[in-house]
Amino acid sequence: MCCVQLGLAASVGLADRLGSDGVAWLRLAWAALILVAFTRPWRSRFSRRGLVTSILLGLVTAGMTLMFMAAAVRIPLGTASALEFLGPLSVAVIRGGKAGRWWALLAAAGVAALTEPWHGGTDVTGVVLALGAAACWAGYILLTQRAGDEVNGLQALAVSMPVAALATTVFVGPAVAAHLDWQLLLVGAGLALLMPVVPFSLELLALRRLKASAFGTLMSLEPAIAVAIGFLVLGQLPGLSAVLGIVLVVAAGIGVTLQAEREKPADSSAVNDGGPETVERAAVR
Repeated sequence: MCCVQLGLAASVGLADRLGSDGVAWLRLAWAALILVAFTRPWRSRFSRRGLVTSILLGLVTAGMTLMFMAAAVRIPLGTASALEFLGPLSVAVIRGGKAGRWWALLAAAGVAALTEPWHGGTDVTGVVLALGAAACWAGYILLTQRAGDEVNGLQALAVSMPVAALATTVFVGPAVAAHLDWQLLLVGAGLALLMPVVPFSLELLALRRLKASAFGTLMSLEPAIAVAIGFLVLGQLPGLSAVLGIVLVVAAGIGVTLQAEREKPADSSAVNDGGPETVERAAVR
């Protein structure tokens, strides 16, 4: 999570030279090249349904990356990460049934504290973009679960990331190409290592050693880590209201994760609750 947030903070700094959409495109392009080189998806067999789902994953990934980067240059990193985290949190709350509604209320209170609508000074565009990224993340989770029955997780990623890179190239690539030089290309490669290569590898190792509930609980702390990185790297000092909002969102994430673990039937213990969406989460960014 620290690696992911450091990569995002570095991306925000680079946005002054390439724009938020240019940075998003550069990261996706390098990530696609790295993943294709390591996974060689042409050696795998894809069903029609699996291929279509992987392509849809790529389009959702492109939308999420572009919108989150656009949000991160307008609002603090911690706020953007907490709002984006509402995507997977919403999926977990909906699956939690009636009891999950209480966690939804807690998360809603956190959003109110983060955005402070009563002051009217919040960057509305940044908030809307972050919420759009959250919706894309939720869609990515659902699509990844569909792909899980048809495609190996790594192979789905090896298709979705190039699709995401191509989709952003259509809208962003021509405008950014004129501003690229070897220095920026090398920086882009470094960002791709920060996200997704290193976090992806660490998550695979973590998932082999942790229960899904423990993994999900730890992942819920990411908005708090984003605040710390935003302060240390970008000098973004959150106000008391923002801190309270992030605490509420984190608490809702931890609460709904632990609730799902308590309510899980005993005969489903062999199922990986994290599912493909946790395995592929790092590359989404």
